[in-house]
Amino acid sequence: MHAMNLSPIGITFVGWVKRSGPINAYELMGPLRLTHPTGCFRLFRPTFCWRHPVNAPESLPMLESAMPFQSFPAWNWQLPEHFNIGVACTDAHLGTANENKLAMIVEDDVLGVSTATYRQLAQATSRFAQLLRNLGVAAGDRVLIRLPNSLAYPTAFLGAMKRGAIAVPTSTLLTAEEVVYLARDSEATVLVTDKAMWQGLREKLVGLNHLRFVLLTGPGGLLPASGIEVRDLESELAEIVSCELPHKTLSHDPAYLVYTSGTTGYPKGVLHGHRAMVGREPAAQYWFDFAEDGNDRIVHSGKFNWTYVLGSGLMDPLYRGKTVIVHEGRNDAEGWIRLIAKHSATIFIGVPTIYRQIIQKTQFTGADVPTLRHCMSAGEHLSDEMLGLWKDRFGVEIYEAVGMSEVSYYLSENKFRPIRPGSAGFPQPGHDVRLLDPDTLREVEVGEEGMICLPADDPGLFMRYWNLPEETGKAFKDRWFLTGDYARFDEDGYIWFLGRRDDIINSFGYRVSPHEIERVMKTHPAVADCAACGEELAADKVLVVAYVMLHPGSSVTADELTAFGREHLAGYKAPKIVYLAADFPRTKNGKIIRKQLTPALATARSA
Repeated sequence: MHAMNLSPIGITFVGWVKRSGPINAYELMGPLRLTHPTGCFRLFRPTFCWRHPVNAPESLPMLESAMPFQSFPAWNWQLPEHFNIGVACTDAHLGTANENKLAMIVEDDVLGVSTATYRQLAQATSRFAQLLRNLGVAAGDRVLIRLPNSLAYPTAFLGAMKRGAIAVPTSTLLTAEEVVYLARDSEATVLVTDKAMWQGLREKLVGLNHLRFVLLTGPGGLLPASGIEVRDLESELAEIVSCELPHKTLSHDPAYLVYTSGTTGYPKGVLHGHRAMVGREPAAQYWFDFAEDGNDRIVHSGKFNWTYVLGSGLMDPLYRGKTVIVHEGRNDAEGWIRLIAKHSATIFIGVPTIYRQIIQKTQFTGADVPTLRHCMSAGEHLSDEMLGLWKDRFGVEIYEAVGMSEVSYYLSENKFRPIRPGSAGFPQPGHDVRLLDPDTLREVEVGEEGMICLPADDPGLFMRYWNLPEETGKAFKDRWFLTGDYARFDEDGYIWFLGRRDDIINSFGYRVSPHEIERVMKTHPAVADCAACGEELAADKVLVVAYVMLHPGSSVTADELTAFGREHLAGYKAPKIVYLAADFPRTKNGKIIRKQLTPALATARSA
């Protein structure tokens, strides 16, 4: 048994070695215990070779290592004066080899398969932009999009930006009440949704001053709404025979507005400029692994409304002329593998929940998807065990990334350096990530915990919070954007993401504000107080739960409150378990101590 400390990289190994073959080669026997600079250790099977100098004692092997790593090449941003995301993802491919290439394939469980080439997508988005002009929608007006995965989604999202309007993607999981809030807050002029969803929205949207038009997709009739013009999108687009040139936007002009969980109990809008497309270019090199021949086919398991999917599953691939395959319908673990195989996909992008389901519920292996060569994940951390099981079964690594609504993905693992399980990889070149003390803006030492900060002039950074100037002001200090997330660097430059010090819940890839849950649950007449938090069931499995105090004399049950949450909150936000409690642990100032909320406090719980 040999034990060594490999300075200066801070790794200690303990394991058996034996001489094997040439005088300078060794083979590791048994497990290796590797201690990271973070103090964590794990057992794993090494994939590197052990060597020693010819004149070294055979009992003291040394590790031949490229670490510490050389720095990544310097990144020089090329930000043009004029840039339009809609044009860059569609019209830019006209007259090139990509013009007649499939841009998107949508596999819908009910409607079947639909496809669009880059030429067809360019035409559809230009018609949508012209339709907005014909309706009097001005540059800068907001277009709210609530659609399932479909060809209508990129048509509306990219087409709105080609008009110079601001696209506002929203989730189909949101309740009608939540959609009304976003429509009111964004002051949307146009809503694009499908006819099935419109049935539950139309009465609640009446009376919003700014909303003038609703464009509906899919089969069915047009249900009217007082004070709002309701039109069939497909029919309107078919009538357009000529289109004006796209609006000539500046790189810094607003492009799209995404909503994220806020700390006030209401979602807050995050406004991005057209420059955001340029700001994600480092990810193309340091997270994606696009083929040089340009023929990648990418299966994405997500919905377009999420920032993660809008980037990695729509804008980034289309910007580079790739083919995107998405699904609409029931989530099925076997279905993802069949989709990859059917379309000879080379890249699969998912979230940890999807990867876990495939491993746990199917018997597929790499032999079933021979074209698959690169996998990516974000949203939450994948366990070391799951990373290993996937590699063993499919023969490819899963490269993880960390991002946020304000800057998309900016930390990631990459093919140029080995994956260090538990780490978030490295800041992508171009994103000058610093770990700072948020009070003094002093850069912390290696191994110390600091807040992740980015320069305020990073092209990928958002422009401002919508109608929240004070919130925007708090997020910036001097020349830095303070993310609110904490991390530490190890001696090799790997970054270890620690998350926020606030109470945001990370559940199955969704970031959920407990304040929003509490605000809604407190509207129930029987609820005196409420505290929401995450309950960890197992590694990588966190449920949203709520602890509720009732008004004296109330007889409502925990099951009834669970149903109330499902009725008034999106499925991923609604508490999966409701606990009834007599009181909550509190500070001297009366604030709830969430970390001390446990099922032991409960007098009753939902089924």
